[in-house]
Amino acid sequence: MRVRGAVALVTGASSGIGWATALRLAELGARLILTGRDTERLAMLATMTGGTPLATDLSEPGAVTRLARAALDAAGRVDLLVNNAGEGHAGRFTAMSSEQVARLVAVNLSAPIELTRVLLPGMVSRGTGHVAFVTSIAGRTGVAGEAVYSAAKAGVDAFAESLRFELAGSGVRVGVLVPGVVRTAFFDRRGAAYQRQRPRPLPAARVADALVRSIVTERDESFTPSWLRLPVAIRAVAPATYRRLAGRFGGS
Repeated sequence: MRVRGAVALVTGASSGIGWATALRLAELGARLILTGRDTERLAMLATMTGGTPLATDLSEPGAVTRLARAALDAAGRVDLLVNNAGEGHAGRFTAMSSEQVARLVAVNLSAPIELTRVLLPGMVSRGTGHVAFVTSIAGRTGVAGEAVYSAAKAGVDAFAESLRFELAGSGVRVGVLVPGVVRTAFFDRRGAAYQRQRPRPLPAARVADALVRSIVTERDESFTPSWLRLPVAIRAVAPATYRRLAGRFGGS
């Protein structure tokens, strides 16, 4: 996809992968619409990139549709949608409240689906566009203590794959980036810091570079780091072996 001059809406832009992705897209000449919950950081990023800040809590009823309409009012169109915003939760599923479950599903699954639903028709009518999803290795393999988050990210993967088939020949591309552990505030916000020695968390800028590269080259799927394809492949061809290994070495 040609990024220069494209209108790009980046969710979760006030921190982490979204922040770094916005900076990279700005360097390549995109016109940015930035959304996130931290209004101060969003305003700072808008100043740095010349983007339009639209502070939004994607878990609130009707917020996603209002965001999409505001983006279209601000720029007239959206050529590139980066569905990056995500929220985690660490702990046993049986200890979660219904409100916690609903919020995770809303932010990680319902929001990207609804945002795509509103903005996709314009891309299809123009015969060009790109919808990018940041999922998680948790959605491909499952992670103890992150059942709802993993399920939501798996749902995004299935949605993206199905949408890709549906849009074949339309001129609109669908891409998925599957990152592993990333050095962001995600773990602090989910209620438990990352404590494993391996794998080491990746810098958000490295993941953002991979995401933007996959958009520019119009790749259907990318893993960061690339070795994450291995556990996914083992799970697919030898599920019993995978589960034994995951039970011994797995965890959040």
